[in-house]
Order: sequence, then structure tokens, then C-alpha cells
Amino acid sequence: MPEANKIEFPRVGVIGAGVMGVGVAQSLAQTGHEVIVVDISDDVLERARRELRQGIRTWMMLGKGAKIDAKAVTERIVFTTDYERLGAVDFVVENVTEKWALKQEVYARLEAVCRPEVVFAANTSAISITKIGAATRRPAQMVGMHFMNPVPMKPMVELIRAFHTSPETLATGQRFLAEMGKEAVVVNDWPGFVSNRVLMLTINEAVFLLQDQVASAVDVDRIFKGCFGHKMGPLETADLIGLDTILYSIEVLHESYNDSKYRPCPLLKKMVDAGLHGRKSGRGFYDYTSK
Repeated sequence: MPEANKIEFPRVGVIGAGVMGVGVAQSLAQTGHEVIVVDISDDVLERARRELRQGIRTWMMLGKGAKIDAKAVTERIVFTTDYERLGAVDFVVENVTEKWALKQEVYARLEAVCRPEVVFAANTSAISITKIGAATRRPAQMVGMHFMNPVPMKPMVELIRAFHTSPETLATGQRFLAEMGKEAVVVNDWPGFVSNRVLMLTINEAVFLLQDQVASAVDVDRIFKGCFGHKMGPLETADLIGLDTILYSIEVLHESYNDSKYRPCPLLKKMVDAGLHGRKSGRGFYDYTSK
């Protein structure tokens, strides 16, 4: 953990209080940063507070890093619906749903309250960072950060260089991630980047296997874990990420590349329509209601 007086970005805005936003906030607070988490409703923020408490408990049970003071971590995070609170932040990480219209609205609000020199980082799994940057008045200060879930446990982040991203902004992003104890791997901006151009295809094809009754969800995942040494199978991974997020991402890839290999599996669409979004809804390819 960096010493408090050596933190370059002491106050960080985190937009979106879903699974990823809460994970980013927790990871930042654990490394000594003050965090302001913004979302649209008090109900969402109350759920985020519960997820944060669970995330801290999980870290204390499983985390291999330095011990943390759970009370101090919690006290470093403020949950609010008020964008005006972001006027004093030194860096912003945006984590809203993979819907372009929502992201446009968020960045318009950020532009209105954040200082001109503040860098914006989009934590997106598929949407072009260049496209997001073009919707702001500071495209040179726009960078992508694709965090992995669960954020506090994952040591590596894809750092995405968009068309207009300046070398200074890229370096700023690397320093910011280093303060979080994360290793940055710099990649160029194409929808899906490296990880999700491969992962979303794998998950989508695994859902086709289930739809075509080639194997059960359990056996699909067993093969990936037993044959390839993966810690989780593709369908377990989908439940962890959220089936709605998987569908949004594969739809963005399909639209971006106009390539039929990214066509969403009909079963995936049906499950999302049914509200079976994975762990966060209690059911997906597996049932979590009794766990």
C-alpha cells in the first residue's frame, strides 16, 4: 500500500455502484485512496454498501496481500447520487452498464463538474475508448481500464490506448494503477481489446454447447478446469461477470465488427430476458439461492 503522503491521486471518483464499481472502490480504499462512488439511486447505493462489506470480508478470508483495517477502508468510501461531489477528485473511473446512451449521459455530467486536467478512465469490456473520448471535450485525457472481477483479487489490468490518448495520459494511467497495486498491460483500442475478444467468444460458444445439448453446464466447465487447468469454467465465469453484461458485450462486438462469429446465442438472450443474470440475481447457469 502506498504511503498516504506519496499518493498522487488521493481523491478518486468511481461512477457506477455495480459489481465492478464496488470492486474498484474497495481496491482503491484498501490502497489508501479516498473514494466517491456515484450512482443513480439510494437503493442501488445501499446494495453497493452491502456488497462492499461482503467484498471486504472475502478479502480478509482469501486475500494474500497486506492485512487491512476494514473500518478504515469503509470510512474512505462515500456513496452518493450527487455528481457535484466529484468537483474535487483527482481521477475518475467510470463503470456504468455497457450501453452507449448511458455512457454519453454520464460523460456529459462529468464534464460539467470535473476539473479540466482530470483524466477519465472507462472501465468497459467492449465499447471503443476512442468513441467514448470523442464524446468528451478532453479526448487526449481519455484512457481505457479493463479491470477483471473480482477487482481486489486481480493483479492485472488492460490499459487501453485510444486514438487521441496522449502519452502523458497513458503514463498517468500507469501511475494510477501502480498506486492500486495493479500491473498495467497496454493494448490498443479495438472493441473487446484482448481479453474480451477471446473470452466473450468462448463464453458465447459454451452457451451454444448447452443450447445444443452437447453437454451440461457442469460438464462444460469440468472440461475446461480439468483439461486446461482453468480455475473456473466459461459458464461459471459468465455467472460471475453477469449474463446481462456478457450479452451487452457480445452485442457490441457483433455490431462493431459486423462479423457473424459474434452472433449472440439465443439461449443467452432468453436467459437474460428471464432475469437469470448469474450470481447477482441468484440464478444463471447455476443456482446460488441456497448458497
